[in-house]
Amino acid sequence: MADLQLTSPAFEDGGAIPEKYGYTAENVNPPLTISDPPSNTASFLLVVDDPDAREPAGKIWDHWVVWNLDPDRREIPEGWDPATDDAVEGENDYGEVGWGGPNPPDREHTYRFLLYALDEELSLSRGASKDDAYDAAEGTVVGKANLEGTYEP
Repeated sequence: MADLQLTSPAFEDGGAIPEKYGYTAENVNPPLTISDPPSNTASFLLVVDDPDAREPAGKIWDHWVVWNLDPDRREIPEGWDPATDDAVEGENDYGEVGWGGPNPPDREHTYRFLLYALDEELSLSRGASKDDAYDAAEGTVVGKANLEGTYEP
């Protein structure tokens, strides 16, 4: 796998995600920066989830699923609307399509921003689930990056 990198100017890897990105605050996605994608990248898949939700929610909570991001994209701005770039959003676990910010019910949680470089675009309809996206991406991943941030109620 290539040295694909995902960072954010809003928080350090492993650091605190600013409150404004939370579901009950401004509920906008933080800015992200993509670097060093593999040369054969045809699209990106971005997943944001909360593995610490297993105890209170009974599962990993999905906050954002976006696929078919342009392979030349290097910046995802704060409050980005993927539809402006022909990217497609899936349904989060709030039952909504799009970004659903952190909202831990009990304590500080760690959120994963998972970026996958794919060697093809995904044929999925808007509102598909994370599992649908992972199933469709199987065998197409040519790079992966992980950024983590924490958020507390």
